[in-house]
Amino acid sequence: MDMLMAGLTPAAFWAAMAVTLFSGFVKGAIGFAMPMIMISAFSSFLPPEVALAGMILPTLLTNFSQAFRQGWGPAFESMRKYWRFLAGTIVFILVSAQFVRDIPQIVFLLMLGLPITAFAALQLAGRSLALRLEHRRRAETVLGIIGGLYGGVSGIWGPPLLVYLLSVGAEKREAIRVQGVVFLIGAATLTFAHLNSGVLNAATVPFSLALAVPAFLGMVVGFAVQDRLDQTRFRRWTQILLVLTGLNLIRQALS
Repeated sequence: MDMLMAGLTPAAFWAAMAVTLFSGFVKGAIGFAMPMIMISAFSSFLPPEVALAGMILPTLLTNFSQAFRQGWGPAFESMRKYWRFLAGTIVFILVSAQFVRDIPQIVFLLMLGLPITAFAALQLAGRSLALRLEHRRRAETVLGIIGGLYGGVSGIWGPPLLVYLLSVGAEKREAIRVQGVVFLIGAATLTFAHLNSGVLNAATVPFSLALAVPAFLGMVVGFAVQDRLDQTRFRRWTQILLVLTGLNLIRQALS
């Protein structure tokens, strides 16, 4: 048990397990927000590197389940269709991950808190985040690069993808599948990058693997919600939650 806890107190370890269970449920229900919830909550009681390491393997493994839920064929078709976004994300995760130790904690927290809060608040206010894409290929590449730059240092690259999917009018099932595919490949890249950076190491890998258990349990329940409940209502509560998590990150940075 001591090995799984990465030097944390029992209270911190079990708090991380509870946060991961809830974030897995949200991901299963709406297809995204797991890393945002985890890193925001973890930053309240875990060191930044441990927080980042803890979310990497649960994110990798649950995205595999989400990406291939509708079968291998649709997943590979999504990879082909959105390859530019994937390419930008992968390359720039590898680049930015090498600088994670050079970013002061206040900058790290603000880099997360401000865009998450703005993203969720705009959706909550009923504002469309869809962009007018006159050059779709260029926009796909640029948004992939932005996602990769954020992803390497924070583990979060979802908001640029969500903006792009809204902009191209992706259907709900396709949007959730594409999120899973992009998040899976990005998470695999992030895992490799942080094995290289040292964030994932002998102390943090067992902790991250342990968190995969509640992540999967929560996701199974979330899938049932996704299939049966009113998606609009649940998404609205999730947007409220994201506003609160983003504000919490800003509060930590300013305090």
